[in-house]
Amino acid sequence: MSIWKLSAGTACVIGKKSIKADVLPTTAYIMLGQKCQNQCRFCAQSRDSSARADLLSRVTWPEVAEQEAAEAIGQAFRSGHLKRACLQVVKGSQSWQTSVAALAALTRESAVPVCVSSAIETVGQACQLVDQGADRICIALDAATAKLYQEVKGGDFEKRRELLHQCAAKLPGRLSTHLIAGLGETEEELITAIADCQDKGISVGLFAFTPVRGTAWADKEPPDIGQYRRVQIAHFLLKKGYSQDIFTYQAGTLTGINLEDNKLSLLLADGKAFETSGCTDCNRPYYNERPGGLMYNYPRTLTLEETKQAIAESQLCQGDGSLDIVWNRTVS
Repeated sequence: MSIWKLSAGTACVIGKKSIKADVLPTTAYIMLGQKCQNQCRFCAQSRDSSARADLLSRVTWPEVAEQEAAEAIGQAFRSGHLKRACLQVVKGSQSWQTSVAALAALTRESAVPVCVSSAIETVGQACQLVDQGADRICIALDAATAKLYQEVKGGDFEKRRELLHQCAAKLPGRLSTHLIAGLGETEEELITAIADCQDKGISVGLFAFTPVRGTAWADKEPPDIGQYRRVQIAHFLLKKGYSQDIFTYQAGTLTGINLEDNKLSLLLADGKAFETSGCTDCNRPYYNERPGGLMYNYPRTLTLEETKQAIAESQLCQGDGSLDIVWNRTVS
């Protein structure tokens, strides 16, 4: 019998686990496979990690039988409690077969949109997954530069990025990637990497580096919140269609955006820039955060005060009275 690991929030949504949570996931997160063959220094699933086997980032992953999980996810999708599913398959000798089988199990039960994040090696594999029902394919880069990729993941950055680009050209609008802030890159390097993906129609899920006990980088600090807010704002503006030419940098730090302060405040006033990014309907509650702690990615709509605070943390604009005007207009 095949066993799936579901994020604790996912297990709660489908009635397999009871947890206290102020926000539940809108995507079913499914982790498949045992200890990954990769050696990513930040990851609890790395083959060199001594972290708990049921961890990925800060999230725990209780086990549920495959058919039971697929049926419950299908039911939750039909009832509107879940809006998509994300298959996260660790690299191993059976990762391709596992990906195909899990995708089939989900698509048999419902029409839930499925994103597959797996050890895909060819454009043909990506096309096969889409032909068999995948809505999106994720090829995670994680690191923004070739130097960091080699240090953090121990692989060929250019080869992986080229595969991502080739798949995006072959499957327009269906490719996603992950980028992690706080690995040692500059803001300019990370924003440039995001812009490169955006130009090729690749959706970016932005994460903050999260230290996890038992990993190689357990003692490394997460990114400064100001750094993360500035990257979030740049990412948001790039998705809005602005050119990266509007950004100015000093020593790799984003120090200015060539828009009037009032216009930038108005663009940021709904708080969307600071919500979880990536695939549509993916909110990833508490992947980077502890409940009640510092919020890097908000898994829900921000309040006006939270939006003001996030803008202030960026140190890019003050976001004064214009925010109140937009807020009042929105809620009236």
